[in-house]
Amino acid sequence: MDLRSAVRGLGVLLPALVTALAALIVVPLFAVSGLLVVLGAGVFLLPAAAAALHRWTEWERRRAGRYLGTPVAPIRSASGFKEVVRSPMTWRDLRWLVVHALFGLVTGLLGLVAALGVPATLASVVLWPVIPDVTLLGVLPSDWGTALGLGAVQLALTGALLVWAVPALAKAQARVSLRLLAPSEAERLADRVDELAETRAGALEAHGAELRRIERDLHDGTQAQLVSIALRLGIAEKTATSDPEAALRLVREARDGAEEAMAGLRDVVRTLYPPILADRGLAGAVSALGARCPVPTEVSVGELGEVPAAVEAAAYFAVAESLTNVAKHSGAQRAAVSVRREGGELRIEVGDDGAGGAVESGGTGLTGIRQRVAALDGRTAVHSPAGGPTRIEVVLPCGF
Repeated sequence: MDLRSAVRGLGVLLPALVTALAALIVVPLFAVSGLLVVLGAGVFLLPAAAAALHRWTEWERRRAGRYLGTPVAPIRSASGFKEVVRSPMTWRDLRWLVVHALFGLVTGLLGLVAALGVPATLASVVLWPVIPDVTLLGVLPSDWGTALGLGAVQLALTGALLVWAVPALAKAQARVSLRLLAPSEAERLADRVDELAETRAGALEAHGAELRRIERDLHDGTQAQLVSIALRLGIAEKTATSDPEAALRLVREARDGAEEAMAGLRDVVRTLYPPILADRGLAGAVSALGARCPVPTEVSVGELGEVPAAVEAAAYFAVAESLTNVAKHSGAQRAAVSVRREGGELRIEVGDDGAGGAVESGGTGLTGIRQRVAALDGRTAVHSPAGGPTRIEVVLPCGF
């Protein structure tokens, strides 16, 4: 234990004292909202109050998680009167509110005593001749020797309370909040089912869009070129005896068209699974993307190990689309790409020093990245405040 731990602990306990005092007021208000349901007004008040309480408890969960170093996943709030009443989350939040009003008040007061103990002791030692009835350890000092001796003992006790008890109380406060507000296994399973249903819908939408794009590319590009080749060869066949020179010219044009069609087919195939991944692996493919980007790009690739082909393809397209956005929209001077393996996850970060303000609805391809990543049960985060910088983080599971 040290002074830094004590300060961090006070950062938990003192806000807990404030929120516990607020909880003492909010608990009766919720009881009144419940009674107003009978009169009809509570049907509208209760969902709004439950939503506000959930935002409060989510803030408490994140705060406790940060202190304990425990990752905390957000919990979606219920909406509507029936859903709020039936939701276990609502009753869990109310249970925490009641417990916090008592436990948070006790721990917060102890934290306040610990925070004020040292300066109060020092003030008492200095001011005892001036202010009457000043006590140290409950004793009225009669001279400076007694005051200094009692003050030293009291200072040691308050210092021990600050350095040793405050971190323990803060951990207890944070653990109680996390335990009371943690969703049950049934809720986690239900949320997981909802999340998978959403990602499945997104994957189907992305797959349908990909099929339509491939069909459009083949229809408008390769198919039209093949029809043109067939027409030229047909005409060349008919004119071969009467005008050999014209027939030869048509055959040459057909050959050029065949080469263009092959190039078009290669482009279509490259969008399905880039050949560079098979030739150079993900590390080499990402390095090639960084080298081709018009914006100077620093590429850092760690030891990746064996990565499934689907994950490689998703990672490649995420980097390619992100760098395309950097070149087209960011106005950046430099960009950076980081690809690394952490346990069973592949983590990709693409950043730039551009203007920021990237939005998924702006036709920048971010929606496509998110859908492609979500189809593999991955996660995408976009940090792009106005004025920059922009950072896109992609996490893909690769342990399957």
